[in-house]
Amino acid sequence: MPKMKTKTAAAKRVRLTATGKVMHAGSGMRHNLEHKSARKRRALKRDDVLQTAQAKKMKGLLG
Repeated sequence: MPKMKTKTAAAKRVRLTATGKVMHAGSGMRHNLEHKSARKRRALKRDDVLQTAQAKKMKGLLG
C-alpha cells in the first residue's frame, strides 16, 4: 500500500510542535492594525494551539 500524501493546504496553515501540539496563526493581523492597541497586536501575533477535536482532524490530514 502506498504512503499517504500530506494535504498541502493543511500543511501551509498549521505546524506540529515537538510534543505533538498543533499550532496555528490566529486571525486579525491582516489589516486595520492602526485601530488596534499595541498590546492587542502583540497578543494576536502569537500562534495558538488548536482545540483537541480539530487537532485530531488536522493530524490526519498531515499524514
